[in-house]
Amino acid sequence: MKKKSSFYDNKIVFKPWGYEHVVYRNANHLSVTLLNINYNKTTSLHCHPLKKSGFILLGGKALFQLGLRKKNTELHSSPSKRMIARGLFHSIKSVSKNGLLALEFETPVNKNDLVRFKDSYGREKKSYEGKKFTKAIESKFIKFKSPKLGKKQIYKIGKSNVALEVHKNFVKLLKNKNTTIFAILDGSISDNKGRNVLSYGDIIKTDDLRILSKIFKIKKKLSVVKVYKK
Repeated sequence: MKKKSSFYDNKIVFKPWGYEHVVYRNANHLSVTLLNINYNKTTSLHCHPLKKSGFILLGGKALFQLGLRKKNTELHSSPSKRMIARGLFHSIKSVSKNGLLALEFETPVNKNDLVRFKDSYGREKKSYEGKKFTKAIESKFIKFKSPKLGKKQIYKIGKSNVALEVHKNFVKLLKNKNTTIFAILDGSISDNKGRNVLSYGDIIKTDDLRILSKIFKIKKKLSVVKVYKK
């Protein structure tokens, strides 16, 4: 499969609400973007018809609108998670004075898979930001390295600890606190017929992972982002 454009892989993308940059990419399967949303600012109310997405909050509080009606909201503190189904209109508002930091997981990779419904900054019906809204990434910005078995990467982002790990089985994964959050970067959890239950971009906590581990297994190796507080 031909790799889709890598233009945004090493760029800061400036938004009316703040900025974002890609911290990790697994070919066309998955991209992970770090969002910095300023206080009282909100993303457009938008959807992704072709890709699923999910968020892990690392610092601050967020108000999610899910669907077209303003009353359908959820308030999330850090660290926490929220999966977004394909085609579901959603927006995220930072309600913390120090702003909001969040990882967004998108599967498959396609920055142009974006439909805006409402926007406070006049971007309705416009596509993802183009070249004039970007600049080359600087060394001070976090970029995740490809995780390797037996070698752990640990970062401090916002008020959360973020680790990249590789596992062959559930043993060490299940030793984490029930509130620890995992997102899959590569590999899958499957049944005995090889059908995937969880794969690229899926987000789960230890307590749910423990339940799944009684029936399902890790297929070969599982690369994850782990988010936790000490």
